[in-house]
Amino acid sequence: MNKSKDTDCKIVISRSGEDDCKIVISKSTAEGEEFSPGSRKPLKLTKTKTLHPPIESHWQLPPQKEAKPSSGLMRMLSYPMKFGESLKRFGRTKSLQMILEGAHDPKDEQIVQAFRELLFVENQLPANHNNYHTLLRFLRMRDFDLPNSKQAFLNYLKWREEYRVDAIIKEFKYEEHEKVKKSYPHGYHSVDRYGRPVYIERIGMIDLNALLQVTTVDRFVKYHVSEQEKTLNLRFPACSIAEKTHIASTTSILDVQGIGLANFSKPARYIFMEIQKIDSNYYPETLHRLFIVNAGSGFKMLWKALKPFLDARTLAKIRVLGYNYLNDLLEIIDQSNLPTFLGGNCTCADYGGCLLSDKGPWNNPEITEIIQTISTTDDLNNNGEEEEVASEANLVSDPKIEALEALLEETKAALDGLALHMGELRTR
Repeated sequence: MNKSKDTDCKIVISRSGEDDCKIVISKSTAEGEEFSPGSRKPLKLTKTKTLHPPIESHWQLPPQKEAKPSSGLMRMLSYPMKFGESLKRFGRTKSLQMILEGAHDPKDEQIVQAFRELLFVENQLPANHNNYHTLLRFLRMRDFDLPNSKQAFLNYLKWREEYRVDAIIKEFKYEEHEKVKKSYPHGYHSVDRYGRPVYIERIGMIDLNALLQVTTVDRFVKYHVSEQEKTLNLRFPACSIAEKTHIASTTSILDVQGIGLANFSKPARYIFMEIQKIDSNYYPETLHRLFIVNAGSGFKMLWKALKPFLDARTLAKIRVLGYNYLNDLLEIIDQSNLPTFLGGNCTCADYGGCLLSDKGPWNNPEITEIIQTISTTDDLNNNGEEEEVASEANLVSDPKIEALEALLEETKAALDGLALHMGELRTR
């Protein structure tokens, strides 16, 4: 049960009729109002608009205070362990914990806890996905509507299992990576002024025929998923450590020079739709802003055809710019971190070009060593927590059993009373 000063979140077992037994998570406020996940009336929160502020905005570092660790990462970081000389610049390990975990907005934390309880009571919250930021992303995706967020989260878990995402992370090797980048120039390149990873695509230079000669659509989509996982598990944590604040979204640039309707062939449409579906449904709230540059008349016609496939929240993050885009980019990205083909100073000559370098904090050996240590410890803790969660889930289901047993006892008592009454009638 999660309690705060103004609200109480509780699990209630109720019976309707004689045979129906159910568990309801409800939230009662100081004014006496109640909320339950199945109710039509949503939880009254200050966040009622479709568009939310940047996802990192709630995660400014708070004053340090003692708290009992509640996750594998927190427990590991609270132990008197040392990660080598690279941690000295962060001071106490408590500071690193706060950077990676971030401060939680109290109102968000309240509904995330209610979301946890809703999933937990139905045994639908695997330990390795019981992450505050993951749950918050799915809540934001559905405007903090618990039933809709639950369905989106369950769809995500089902997709991960069916698409074997964990196996892709461990086993998938994209040997054609360099050849693909020649026919489809794209990649991560450094960070913006706020420490977010910058992702760049030169769509106007895609040679789809050459691309499909060196890879398949299925392998390219798997590669995209592996890159998304790498961003969540490596790039965001590395940027957070480097910037000393929580980073959880990217700044993207699409160079569409030369693009028009003729470029949107059937294979191109399929790739676009498949990647858009994966990103919007299974990696929500990871885009901070998207700049579309060098947008000519041909692209603007194509943009009209593409816009209906994008949700309102994503569209609000997109800026379509013409050829005079440099000042807009420099407001967000330092010129030294922009490739020369976008008006910056960087060439990454040692790597054969900026889009082949994968330049960023995630390639800093000291930072990656820290992340690898944390990841290994988390895996060990999650294995133990899976058993603990399964055990606790059984305990949670006990009230259901007790309620059913109570109903059986009541039925038995009623039958005994009926039998006694019939016996009395026979003796008269």
